[in-house]
This record gives sequence, C-alpha cells and structure tokens, in this order.
Amino acid sequence: MYLDFFGLKCKPFELVPDPEFLLMSRGHKRALTHLNYGIVENSGFILVTGEVGTGKTTLIRSMMKKLADDIKLARVNNTRVTSEQLISMINEDFGLDIKGKPKTEMLSDLTDFLIVQYASGGRSMLIIDEAQNLSADLLEEIRLLSNLETDKSKLLQIILVGQPELLKTLGRPELRQLRQRISISCQINPISKEETEEYILHRLEVAGNRTAVEFSGSSIESIHAFSRGVPRLINIACDFLLLSAFADDSRVITEELVKDVLGEIEMTHGYWLDDLPEKESADTAQMSEEKGRDLIERLENIESIAHKVEISKAEREDILLRISQLEEMIEKTISHFNNELSSISTKKIEIQLLKINKDVISIKNKLLDIETRAPYEETEGMKKKKTLWGRIFN
Repeated sequence: MYLDFFGLKCKPFELVPDPEFLLMSRGHKRALTHLNYGIVENSGFILVTGEVGTGKTTLIRSMMKKLADDIKLARVNNTRVTSEQLISMINEDFGLDIKGKPKTEMLSDLTDFLIVQYASGGRSMLIIDEAQNLSADLLEEIRLLSNLETDKSKLLQIILVGQPELLKTLGRPELRQLRQRISISCQINPISKEETEEYILHRLEVAGNRTAVEFSGSSIESIHAFSRGVPRLINIACDFLLLSAFADDSRVITEELVKDVLGEIEMTHGYWLDDLPEKESADTAQMSEEKGRDLIERLENIESIAHKVEISKAEREDILLRISQLEEMIEKTISHFNNELSSISTKKIEIQLLKINKDVISIKNKLLDIETRAPYEETEGMKKKKTLWGRIFN
C-alpha cells in the first residue's frame, strides 16, 4: 500500500523469517559463529535458544542457505506429536518412504539411510524447531538417534532450536545423558537500543530505501522501549508507523506519532501487560467495579424472591436455576478480575480490584446460603435487612 510513497520495492517489516533481512547484531553474530563451528566440527548436538521473536528461525534459515552440498537436511517444525509421528516426519523429510510402516521399520530405514549417506562421503543433519514443546520422553528418543555413530564420527547431527523453556526441560534429572551430549550451546538475546536503530535502517535498505523515513527526536528510543529489543515487535511497530505516516502524507516518524501508534498497539494486543498506562488501569478498575455492582443488584433481586412466603415448587426450582446461573457468572467474573489484576502495575488500582475480588467471593458464599435456606422461612435477619451492598462494602 505504501511502497511507492516511500520508494520501497518490498515491505521492510514483514513478520516472515527472511534471511535476506537478517541484521547480524552482536548476539546473532555470536550465535551464528557457534552454529557454524558446530557444523564444521560435526558436533553431535547443538542447542540454540532465545525468546519468542528474537530471530531464531531467521538465523537457522540463514545458516541453512550456506550448508555444504554434501549435507542432507531434515527439518521438523511441528513438535506437538507422538513418538511415531516424529520419526515419520524425520524420515519423510529425508525423502524416505513412510506409507504403512510401523515405527520399528521406519527406524531401520533411517539407520540404513544414514549409513549409506556416510559411506558415500556425505553427512546428515536434523533440525528440530520449536523444541520447547517436546516432552522429556521425545527428547530421550532424539538422544537415542544420536547413538548412531562410527568410531570417529556421528552419523546424524542434531540441532535443537527452542524458547528458554527448553532449558528447563533439559535440566530434568532423566535427561542428564542428553545434556552431556550437547557440545555447542548458544542463546539469542534481544538487541540493544543502538542495534534497534541499525536494525530498522538495515531493513529499509534491504527493502530498497534506507532513507525512506526520518525518525525524529526520541522515536527510536520509544520503539526500543516498546519492543524491548525483540525484532518481531520492532517489525510490528514499524509497519504500523509507516502506514500511519503514509496516511498523514508524511515521511517523518515523530515522537507524537510513535506514542499514539504504540499506545494503540499495546492497548489492542497487550504484548507487555505490566506496562499499561495508569489511565487505562483506572478505566479497567472502574469497569470492573460497575460489573460488581450489577452483580450485587441481581443477587438482591434473587434474594428477595427466595424469601417470599408461600411460593410454589415451580417458583423455587426457577429460583435455584437462576442462582446456579448466577454462580456461573460469578466464577467468570472472578476469573476476569484475576486476569485484570495480573495486567495492572499501579498499586492503588491493585488494592481496589483486590477488594472487588474479595467482595465477589463473599457474594458467592451468600448464594450458597440462599440455596440451602428453607424457601418458606422468613428469617429475623431479613426483617432487619440492610441492603446487600451496605452489608458487603460498609
């Protein structure tokens, strides 16, 4: 939409992991050096970790483009699978026939393939992306695949790529043999504020025009603060900023534009929920309190009906049904309040929401009392009844 306006040949901030756009930041350069060293040395296991959106997949694809022709590669991206499915995906990516074959036969086929590949002077490599989703049992099976070796060389080199949760799984006692097999390990960290500016300009340059826009004032600093140096979030922010500048017929990204656009993105998507502005927190608390008041009004209506003298069986059943429905609503409201509390950092608002959450739990207990109370009995407490709102909040 805005390519011609900015003199670009393609979108500079797409979310696809295109190696052409890879900026070799200090962290990415170090990780790629470790990767290349492990490949040259034919290390059995290589581990690559990094937070979501830091560029692990882009780095791996960049490495893959430079692999020697004698290396046969299989890559697995779907890791929420069974043991048999995992082996079938590996074999299929190596070009082996898997139709109608049980796991034992597929393992035999894989062994034969690796031996033939090695005998012909070639090498075999397996890359498992999203490895943090693998269970301990599957990781152990992958370790067993690495047992295929000669006296001097591994028949299969394995690269595990995943989020930091993978490190927690690998730390389990039953996986100590696998940990000992990992000879190369590298982590990709978010980029710095200085690297953020170069990252943005680099992608604009690859897309055709490094000077497509001017970032004025502290706009770059604001983008880095929003993204926390995560390339994927930088892409999201900059794509919206280019679109907004295009709508304003401007080639300048101002601090005001950055503040408005990033505020809208955070409000809509909540990438960093602990950084919500205070005004948004206050609005959230007010909305939650209004829901609490509505809940209490509905409860009082049911309570007054439940204590009528001379009501029919059908009316009592209807009351119990309505109470059951209200209890379900309370459960959802409590969950909603708890979610809101986790996203708010302002201490005053946290206290206010905690009070509302406590009051809703009190309402739930009151409902249980209503449900078990005899429907014909008009208690002395009801005769002297204050409003439920007053009983709870005063």
